[in-house]
Amino acid sequence: MQAVALAHASRLINHGPTVLVGSAHGGRRNLMAAAWSMPVEFMPPRVVVVIDKSTFTRGLVTASGHFSLSVPGRALADVVYTLGSESGADVDKFERLGLEVEAGPALGLPLLRGCAAHLECRLIEEPHAQAAYDCFFGEVVSAQADERIFTGGRWLPPTAANADLHTLHHLGAGLFGVASEAVQARQLP
Repeated sequence: MQAVALAHASRLINHGPTVLVGSAHGGRRNLMAAAWSMPVEFMPPRVVVVIDKSTFTRGLVTASGHFSLSVPGRALADVVYTLGSESGADVDKFERLGLEVEAGPALGLPLLRGCAAHLECRLIEEPHAQAAYDCFFGEVVSAQADERIFTGGRWLPPTAANADLHTLHHLGAGLFGVASEAVQARQLP
């Protein structure tokens, strides 16, 4: 074992799927990449995502009271990296990158086509968590997934047929990992 700089400690446990946070308010919209998100409750379904104070997205989410989480796959790696590297405050990322989106079924939020899954969320106001930790909690009001990679309430094993939808896991500095095989576990006696 070797020591890890505390600035990189979160990378040891944070290789869950990278998400795109969608937001819209007052005629403006945005997508940003986020590596820190997770479910926090099953029913009602609730999630949390970290949205830094310096982002354009945060202002849109706070003003609208809504956000979406989209789960991109490997085919969108360059788009994800670019969305996470540029601000939407000065440029319309959708136009600049030629992104194809559709309006979410419940809240009308921008959902990027080609993703493995989408969640639309109503913001749960937690002023302390937002101010102190940049944590935004949301109640999921709609969820959808591509049946080639998620069906019957679970993720499907990675195959050549669904390779473009294998979720991205941020490893740092623009490097992403993807699942390459499934391992069926058995309970030990």
